[in-house]
Amino acid sequence: MPVLDPIPQSLTVQSAIETRRSIRQYHPDMPKGHLLEILRLATLAPSAFNAQPWRFAVVENAEVKKQLQEASYNQSQITSAPYTIVVYGDAEDTLKTAIETSHPHFGDEGKVRQVQTVERSLSKLSVQERARWADNQTNILLGVLMVAARGLGYDTVPMLGFDQSKVKKLLDLPEHVIITALLPVGRAAELGRPHHRHSLERITRFI
Repeated sequence: MPVLDPIPQSLTVQSAIETRRSIRQYHPDMPKGHLLEILRLATLAPSAFNAQPWRFAVVENAEVKKQLQEASYNQSQITSAPYTIVVYGDAEDTLKTAIETSHPHFGDEGKVRQVQTVERSLSKLSVQERARWADNQTNILLGVLMVAARGLGYDTVPMLGFDQSKVKKLLDLPEHVIITALLPVGRAAELGRPHHRHSLERITRFI
């Protein structure tokens, strides 16, 4: 693995979570190696059957960013951030590549079992139901992705406000997929707001 440029900072998991903010203005510089490391860390997220249905389309081209911003109701963070990660799930590709997600520990028999498990679980669903399943799995990764970015000193803002059809057409994504979120990423050029959350007592029950 190539040596990365110096990481801006490396935070503990607790600090990464506590200092994460939704940022909409960014500095333009970010080494691509850092982005790739963030993506690599995110892919360590868990998924059902280890199926890993998540996929990334990373937008860095300035002209494509402008078009993506238009498809996202002109939200400025798209063109401010050095990269915007389009995070989506693809259950149809997951079905085709199930053998690749079998753990090497289980050998050839494990590959057979993995394919059977994924096909048995997903093939009984409609394309739309499989898409929702993949989106649910990909939402797990999304949380890990934001913490990974913050842990390496970068910031993000999860975006759900965009036109699914326009973004898929712009990026040539399959019609059957669901885009889980757009995630601009970079170094914050603003402080962001401090957290304001319900108390644990308000939202937690022990039964």
